[in-house]
Amino acid sequence: MAKDEPAERMKRKDYEKQLEKLQIELCQLQDFVREKKLRVIVLFEGRDAAGKGGTIKAITEKVSPRVFRVVALPAPSDREKTQIFFQRYMQQFPAGGEIVIFDRSWYNRAGVEYVMGFCTPTDHDRFLTLCPELEKYIVDGGIILIKIWLEVGMDEQERRFHARIDDPVRQWKLSPMDLESYGRWYDYSRARDLMLKKTSTKHAPWYIIRSDDKRRARLNCIAHLLKAIPHKRIKKDKVKLPRRSDKGRYNDQAGLRGMKFVQERY
Repeated sequence: MAKDEPAERMKRKDYEKQLEKLQIELCQLQDFVREKKLRVIVLFEGRDAAGKGGTIKAITEKVSPRVFRVVALPAPSDREKTQIFFQRYMQQFPAGGEIVIFDRSWYNRAGVEYVMGFCTPTDHDRFLTLCPELEKYIVDGGIILIKIWLEVGMDEQERRFHARIDDPVRQWKLSPMDLESYGRWYDYSRARDLMLKKTSTKHAPWYIIRSDDKRRARLNCIAHLLKAIPHKRIKKDKVKLPRRSDKGRYNDQAGLRGMKFVQERY
């Protein structure tokens, strides 16, 4: 349900408590996906500074990168520009037992490429026509496809851009393209609305998450993923460390004498 006024921002303590519970269930989901050889694609789209990176980090920080694989492709190379548009994305699709998370995806064509003039209007129209057909092919092939749009407000995006400018450890997040997108807010809004209208289908709907409150957005996103991927807890035998053998005892520290150790500054 759309809301005119955002709720009070979530406190860190409450956020961390809920996040821990959800991350435990993500680990259970991971076991199920691996056991049943499921193939899952989760793609994140949204304006610059919508919170995609932080949300993906919250999802993946406690799970195995062998199961949860993040794909953040750079701009296409000269060779890739000559390929079929979807080709470089399909190379990243999951095998059995994998969840592939796209930090931006083929929907670049409906967003930045279209707004910034990196593709022709014909390319854009063709994408919007073919994309639902391709996604039906993906879903019919047995892949679970989940599409997330993070919706950040104008004022909040400006606040986050200023935070990046002022914070030296976050300045790397601010690219010339981000600054250009900031000035084209309404162009991106029109592109977003057209994209959602043309590509939100019964077999691959878009799910929108308001992200002005990053903490709430992350929790809501993880809860949605857990619901969208049917799973149950896999029963596992309790792990017990084996006894270390004393056979062939060896002074394992002696061989380190005279080696170069990092200075212990802390």
